[in-house]
Amino acid sequence: MSTGELACTYAALILYDDNIPITAEKIMTLVKSANVKIDSYWAPLFAKLLEKRSVDDLILSVGSGGGAVAFSGAPAGVADGAAAPAAAPAAEEKKEEPQEESDDDMGFSLFD
Repeated sequence: MSTGELACTYAALILYDDNIPITAEKIMTLVKSANVKIDSYWAPLFAKLLEKRSVDDLILSVGSGGGAVAFSGAPAGVADGAAAPAAAPAAEEKKEEPQEESDDDMGFSLFD
């Protein structure tokens, strides 16, 4: 992560925490007051991103690959844990993995 990204991230979090609208100008003001030099495109980029996404959503989705999804364990449309009949055999089927060849099969041994 570059210095510009990090500085804008912290500035956006500060603005959000103080319930101040997150704009490019306000991000730049905070970054400049911290004596951090960033490229001019970072602040507008972050401001535009945060117009479309909520800071809460971004914080809650960290490490989840883009969005949190609740898993109930039952297929959609199935109530009270009644499993669909076709789902059970699929879970029981296992693909056989090819076994690794031993050194004996290759015609040599490690200790020969």
